[in-house]
Amino acid sequence: MTITTCIFDAYGTLFDVAAAAREVAAEPGRQALADKWPELAQHWRLKQLQYSWLRAVMDQHCDFWQVTQDGLDWAMEATGLAPDPDLRARLLQLYWELSAYPEVPAMLRALKQAGLKAAILSNGSPEMLDGAVRSAGLGDLLDDNLSVESVGIFKPARPVYDLVGQRFDCRPEQVLFVSSNGWDAAAASGYGFVTAWVNRAGDPVDRLPAKPQHILSDLTGIPALAGA
Repeated sequence: MTITTCIFDAYGTLFDVAAAAREVAAEPGRQALADKWPELAQHWRLKQLQYSWLRAVMDQHCDFWQVTQDGLDWAMEATGLAPDPDLRARLLQLYWELSAYPEVPAMLRALKQAGLKAAILSNGSPEMLDGAVRSAGLGDLLDDNLSVESVGIFKPARPVYDLVGQRFDCRPEQVLFVSSNGWDAAAASGYGFVTAWVNRAGDPVDRLPAKPQHILSDLTGIPALAGA
């Protein structure tokens, strides 16, 4: 069936989640981060995801901004950077202003020119997503920002993926779902979407019941997969 709708995870897929730590490390007076920022970024992202899964299992939902702050606090302590309120505040400020990966604007523009719908489906809160999209200048290239906050549970819960059909009146097989998270792409495949895993790090495929149909190193091939 023809693809009509392209749905993107936000953090790590469209937006570079390591950018906040990398940019802070380059600022004057941040010598303590010079060698530690990659470890900080990795810990931060991992804990952010782990806390979202654990909260879903424990039925103790909060918005993704709280999860993001909790993950940062753990990561800073793990890398020997806590307590540092100024550094913490600066990192959180930059997380609202994450840069998009370089190929994102041209990729989204190609989808739009082909008449395809394009939207975000993310764990991020509506406010976080609006801030990131606005900061990256992508507002005119996306049809919507769908947040898990409307269903009160994080991905990969099936009610999150239900939001796509509800919003765009499309069947799962008409959706190309794109994520940099292997577990997210696998869950979306099991749901029935056509999926593309953006495997920038060259990681192994997750051992889960379903697997992504396509594996890419970046987003440049998405228009071709969508038939644009």
